[in-house]
Amino acid sequence: MQMPLRARLIDFLIQSAQRLQLPPTEKYTALSIFAHRFYPRFLSKLEQGTDMGNWLLQPLRESNLQLFSLVSLWISNKIHSSPALSVKIFKSLGDKSINEQHFTIRDYSEAEVVLMQVVSFEICVENIAFVYFEELLLQFKGVAKVGELVNFEAGMDIMDLLYEKEETTMLYANPHSLAASVLVASYIITVPKQTFEFPILPWVKFVTGCEEEDIVEMVADILKHVFHLSC
Repeated sequence: MQMPLRARLIDFLIQSAQRLQLPPTEKYTALSIFAHRFYPRFLSKLEQGTDMGNWLLQPLRESNLQLFSLVSLWISNKIHSSPALSVKIFKSLGDKSINEQHFTIRDYSEAEVVLMQVVSFEICVENIAFVYFEELLLQFKGVAKVGELVNFEAGMDIMDLLYEKEETTMLYANPHSLAASVLVASYIITVPKQTFEFPILPWVKFVTGCEEEDIVEMVADILKHVFHLSC
């Protein structure tokens, strides 16, 4: 069974970030740009019958949207890295991974302008849940030995999975709560049960100010999605 278009695009972006060996912060900033800003605003304009006025947006092609996902990574890399990667590197990856269409360097530059116009030049690099998760895990390791058993990669895998569906992507609307919940979920999944002696929920509540009940509810939603539970 083929994944929905949005899920395929998210997977394409994540795989592209891995092939480019971009740091996690750049990957999650790009996901924020593409999944939270560009893609929903683009769909909204499309549903309203708005004339996009650009061949990259009309007609709708998966290859064009793959280009925009690569451009999101390019923008994120320019924000976070100095010197940034050349656009030629992103184009080279696109030549290998985008099958339906060949894009020139000029197309990448044009796509960057179009993306910025669609998001009204609102590129917010603050409030990235991954950054809060990373900081929270470091704090946890500083106060409890069991923190060393929490698998960092498992936390990132969870965050990637949450982008699969729109309903779970909405959890990113509250990055502090999501970071706390991902930490707790990672703790539950990766720490051996016999070492569950640390009161992680009260600690997370104390450190983040998030309500314990909200964290429990969000962790339940995360675990249902990760393990494909229906109830």
